[in-house]
Amino acid sequence: MPQEQPPRPEPLDPPMVPFAVAGLIVWAVVGLVLLVFFRGWLTEHGHQNWLWTCLAGFLWGFPGLAVMMRHDANRRRRRESAAHQG
Repeated sequence: MPQEQPPRPEPLDPPMVPFAVAGLIVWAVVGLVLLVFFRGWLTEHGHQNWLWTCLAGFLWGFPGLAVMMRHDANRRRRRESAAHQG
């Protein structure tokens, strides 16, 4: 007699915009902290590229935010469509 499988749980599908905004904030804060408090140390030790890395992370966060906004809009449509069908 075949054993019955338990139902599979629905995959997580959280809103993604807060994650993108959090990433932007983290890159900005780390960059500002490095710039204000550690600029001399970074220069002395040849780590000025850390500031550029923070700037790049912050700037690349904007296309990521746009993608996540689109993802969340599609998520909203998927959920509305599923609610109307079921």
